[in-house]
Amino acid sequence: MSEPSRSARRRLLPVALAALAAFGVLVGLGIWQLERLAWKESLIAQVEARIHEAPANLPDEAEWPRVSFAEDEYRRVTAQGRFRHDLEVQVYALIDAAPDGSGGPGYWVVTPLALADGAYVLVNRGFVPVDRRAPSTRPEGQVDGVVTVTGLLRMPEEAAMFTPPNDAAKDSWFVRDPEAVAAAKGILRVAPFLIDADATPNPGGLPRGGLTRISFPNRHLEYALTWFGLAGSLLAVFAALIWSRRRR
Repeated sequence: MSEPSRSARRRLLPVALAALAAFGVLVGLGIWQLERLAWKESLIAQVEARIHEAPANLPDEAEWPRVSFAEDEYRRVTAQGRFRHDLEVQVYALIDAAPDGSGGPGYWVVTPLALADGAYVLVNRGFVPVDRRAPSTRPEGQVDGVVTVTGLLRMPEEAAMFTPPNDAAKDSWFVRDPEAVAAAKGILRVAPFLIDADATPNPGGLPRGGLTRISFPNRHLEYALTWFGLAGSLLAVFAALIWSRRRR
């Protein structure tokens, strides 16, 4: 083998190694997106099944530690108790659209429901626009007496990357966190989950329930094909490079 040929191959080796590493990364990302696709399809099917089940009684307090996202999220439940409107918090929300065509910024009205045994569960009673945040602007909705709440069991929210932190001192809430709300309001026994109330109308029309998001974007197949396409393109470019060098 001639010296120029050996020199060309030595120069090509780092390029080949880099291309191989990049190819492996791209294929790995494509496989990861396929795994995410399977997870998302399972989640969608699971949610669709659970939201159409007959409502079950709220889990007993002894069962609360075993309630989990995988087994219980979006299950329909029912609970009886008395709302503690004096302990209500409003959690900032931005919704796409309500059935009446409204939407935009506003608040979830989250109210502790006092159960018969003295424990509490937080109920997301629904959405109110920004100008109806104060309870005094919707007095009809401050119902008294024993009520029955039916809705979807929801686990605590996790803050997104750009979600501001809750500030209990200022009563400023951005994430629905039962333990944080309970600590701020002096509630000792609270369920580690919430209930998203269904669309049963509240007196006066507010809060507006039944707006739980139950549709999820699913573009993982598109992303997987993109990564696999980039991996194929990389191979094509590298093959073209080899072919052109062999011709020279």
